Amino acid sequence: MANLKTKILLLCLVSANLLAQKEFEKYGPFGCLTYTDLKEALKIEAKVYKLDLSYKKLEPKLYEKLYKLKDLQALKLSTNEITDYPKNFEELSNLVYFASYNNKLTQFPPNLKPFNNLYYLEFQHTKIDSIPAQIAFLNKLQSFKFGNTDDTLSLPNTLGYLKNLKDLSIENCVLDSFPKQLFKLTGLNFLNLSNTNTHYLTKHFERFQNLEVLIIENNQLTQLPFDIYKAQKLRLISLRGNKLTKIPDSISQLENLTLLDLRGNLIEKEEIDKLKILLPGCEIRF
Repeated sequence: MANLKTKILLLCLVSANLLAQKEFEKYGPFGCLTYTDLKEALKIEAKVYKLDLSYKKLEPKLYEKLYKLKDLQALKLSTNEITDYPKNFEELSNLVYFASYNNKLTQFPPNLKPFNNLYYLEFQHTKIDSIPAQIAFLNKLQSFKFGNTDDTLSLPNTLGYLKNLKDLSIENCVLDSFPKQLFKLTGLNFLNLSNTNTHYLTKHFERFQNLEVLIIENNQLTQLPFDIYKAQKLRLISLRGNKLTKIPDSISQLENLTLLDLRGNLIEKEEIDKLKILLPGCEIRF
């Protein structure tokens, strides 16, 4: 059993790293070199725009000099055996992309204000248990992904100040309920809350006027709000692995819906047949 769990964890890490690589490639000046050796990058310093230190054990003395890469725009850390940020980390104020995977960081960078150029931020497999109120300083942030702590995660009210946020994903964390702060993120296109101990979805879906993808998988949902139809731009809804027995008829008003994934629920065939009539142009997986 232990070996199986280890294999599953490794597969998750590999999958996450592949997805991360695709995102990482989007950032930084077109055609610029990606450095993978910190020592080499520090020899150059100027015009080092992209740094991928995945699976590198970092020498403490070199790690402490990371701040010297003033031009750095994209930084990816993965499986580096680090537990904290290097000194003067806030001097990397040109970062537009920062991600850390499988590092036992216990907090966000202490001072987030200098990182107001960030467009992409991701933390996976850390020891972080709360998102700080200072996240409001990241007013250019478009994509935020956080997951795999298997612990309770606290969200600040200031999350709603991220008006440019388009993509939010929280997975494998424990949330007390559907976070009301999310309804303030009216610009969201993509929302993923998977394996977050979510038992119900609150109303106010009319505020999700730009939401196209809604993923609430592997949770404890027993019902879907009638107001779901108010998020009129929804194209994909995935509710896999919940405890739903029916879907409100109001879903028929989602004219743009092309995929509804209901696998792993408690929905009877008669209910599926009704949904097929209500959503003639939608693929329903069950």
